[in-house]
Order: sequence, then structure tokens, then C-alpha cells
Amino acid sequence: MTKPTRRAVLDAGSGLFALIVVIQLVPVVGTGNPPVSREIAWDSPETMGIAQRACLDCHSNETVWPAYARVAPISWLIAKDVQEGREHLNFSEWDGPNEDVDAVVDMVESGEMPMRRYVLMHRDATLTEREITTFIQGMRETFAADPPAEAAHADDDHADDEHDELTRGG
Repeated sequence: MTKPTRRAVLDAGSGLFALIVVIQLVPVVGTGNPPVSREIAWDSPETMGIAQRACLDCHSNETVWPAYARVAPISWLIAKDVQEGREHLNFSEWDGPNEDVDAVVDMVESGEMPMRRYVLMHRDATLTEREITTFIQGMRETFAADPPAEAAHADDDHADDEHDELTRGG
């Protein structure tokens, strides 16, 4: 390697290092754990165990934030994934809006959940075919016995519509 080339590599490396240091100063929003408002009532310890391994870091307010979740730019991606996960399905806020069981089943059956990048860092989140089947059945039973607030209200609204139709003579 010639001296000008070596110097260019050193300059680029120093610049990259400085950039990495500077981006650590950018605050990451959403890396805390809000209080649990209402936990889901799991159908079985087995369903809960699978969810703890493969789902709850992104889909609950009890996220375990590993040390690397504090290092940018990885921290930004993790915080975004957790925020989006909680928005769609939050097992710690079962009294709020959540996806229905069909959406959860579709995501697990299609292999979209758990996310591949999560599984890369959490090998124990990899689900066997048997665990997928067990989890899906458990989620169906859990949702049937303890539907999320939004699903419960949707059923109530549908029942109100039926009642209104009957009282109007429809």
C-alpha cells in the first residue's frame, strides 16, 4: 500500500469512528417500559412460555433491553421495532386496541413473526413446527377466553347493531 492510500484509509477510519461516537449523542426515544395496564390471561403456561421467548420483547411493556440496544444505530432499529410491535399487539395493554387472533396467526404461520433479525440475536426465539402449532392453538384459546378490549368492543357493537335491527323490525 502506498503512503497516500494508507493515509486515505486512516482518514476514512478516523472519520467513521468520529461519526459513530457522535451518533451516540442522538437520544433514542421509546427504550423504556411503560407500566403494565392489563396483562393477557394466557390459556396455558406453554403458550405463555413460547410468547416470552419469541414475542414479548417487542409485544409487551416488559421488554428486556440488551446492552447493544443502547448503541446507535442499532438502538434506533430496536426502538422502532418495539414501538411498532407494541402498537399492533401489546400483551401488557390488553385493555387497549390490539390485533385480532387471525392477524397474529397469519403473521406466525407466514414466518413473519418472530422477525428474522430478532431471531438472529435471540436463537431461543426460533420456533419449531410443533411450537408454532402449539402457539397458534394456544393463541386461539387465549383470545377466545380473554379477547382484547378492541375485539370485545367490536363484538359488543355488532351485538348492538343486531339488537337495533331487531327492535326496528329488520
